[in-house]
Amino acid sequence: MSFYSYKNANPCSCPGVISGSALDGLQEKVCIQVKRVYDSCLQQEQLDDKLVTITSYAMVANNNCCNCCCDSDNTETVPPTSAPVPPITFESCRSTTTEGTIRNLTVERLCDRPCFARVRAKIDVPIDILFVDSRCVEYIGKGVITVDKDVLLSIPDESIVPYCMESMVSAICVAGTYEGNNTFKLTVCVTVVLKVLAQVEILVPSYGFCPIPPCEEFAENVCDEFFSLPLFPPASLCNNDEVAINNPACNTGNCGCCGCRRN
Repeated sequence: MSFYSYKNANPCSCPGVISGSALDGLQEKVCIQVKRVYDSCLQQEQLDDKLVTITSYAMVANNNCCNCCCDSDNTETVPPTSAPVPPITFESCRSTTTEGTIRNLTVERLCDRPCFARVRAKIDVPIDILFVDSRCVEYIGKGVITVDKDVLLSIPDESIVPYCMESMVSAICVAGTYEGNNTFKLTVCVTVVLKVLAQVEILVPSYGFCPIPPCEEFAENVCDEFFSLPLFPPASLCNNDEVAINNPACNTGNCGCCGCRRN
């Protein structure tokens, strides 16, 4: 079963909301190796008329269709048996991973702002472009959107273990057209999170190891959710005076409502 299944007999030792004091159950201090985030920033922008050239493409398997009848979720691909035949119709595009590639990174510390630096870089966002040719054959092409970044970030001091920069990215196309020579002109919504990280060892309080519950096999047990309900309806925690004040029917002397009382 899951950590969060109602069948779990020991929910207190599972991840979730703490009830009572957070200090209850602490057993030890544990040294863990993690990536610490020293600083990060998020930028979202719309890129208009962005030219993207696909570097490779493949046919979408078992999906010969035209325009709106195509299933964009079908991404099973096979090597192309023939090149796309113009005219080519753009369908959609989106990023293929949440990890961007950072190029041409420069970090310039600022004399007038200690701990801060001007960070400039090019962020490559891999994308898949879905398109259809004149024969109603659907293809998927690989491309890259490059975003220029020039931001201020807090940079840690020099140390034996160096810091590094990472980016988390997401992109989705709003519109697009085929320009020829395997190039598309796209309108793209891009999100980039730039992070300053370092691999560190941190001492944290621990409740001990997680007890892993056994897996719960999926079954159409339609009665399980019903049997998990309380046997009797829980009492409504309403204030009778507030109900009477806020209910117009009670103020008119109609005592058919909950909590209504005659004076």
